Amino acid sequence: MLVTIHQPNFLPWPGFFHKWMLADALILLDTVQYEKNEWQNRNRIKTAQGAQWLTVPVRYRYPEKINEVGIADKRWPRKLCGSVEQAYARAPYLKTYWPPLRDILNEPCESLRDMNVALIRAVGGFLSCQAPVYMAADLAVDDTDPTVRLLELCAKLDADAYLSGQEGRAYLDAEAFARRGLKLYFQQVDAPVYKQLHGDFISHLSILDLLFNLGPEASVVIKNMGGMTA
Repeated sequence: MLVTIHQPNFLPWPGFFHKWMLADALILLDTVQYEKNEWQNRNRIKTAQGAQWLTVPVRYRYPEKINEVGIADKRWPRKLCGSVEQAYARAPYLKTYWPPLRDILNEPCESLRDMNVALIRAVGGFLSCQAPVYMAADLAVDDTDPTVRLLELCAKLDADAYLSGQEGRAYLDAEAFARRGLKLYFQQVDAPVYKQLHGDFISHLSILDLLFNLGPEASVVIKNMGGMTA
């Protein structure tokens, strides 16, 4: 079994879903420290004025973990949803995919993690991501050392291989994985270029941009973003 692990980011970029498609199981790493002003509570869309941040306001006190962070303001969905609808009013697939995502955003929810996971699962369904999703918090492993954490999470699912992001080459201890009998692979991915609204192409946006512009073709585009290598 090939396992991949990723934080439950807010409406992630297409590379997140590419990684999911490559794996036999996805673990959402919700037991690490929340990082302020990163991808856990925000992402970018494309507007007529260029890239724009969508941000979920949170209640956070250092060193809370992702699964401990709350949503701060119940009024935020109206503004955020308005921004999306204005930016993608002419997108061919807005009306196909946006209503269920908008419903998730407007559903009363105290937990950032829970909302992000609901959005990820919904988008994964649109893209036909097949691998089952697990929460790190439910697997209850030792969180003291980053490498040990990954190894123990893989062990919980009886994995024999682990798929890391490209950046993992810089910090993962390959020998530790070998000692556990885990094959180590790295995602190889190139950001897709596709037809967008509003002028010149902008890369590394939220999955919303690809989904609203390409619709069913988005899944094929993501699958063709790359592969993996040892």
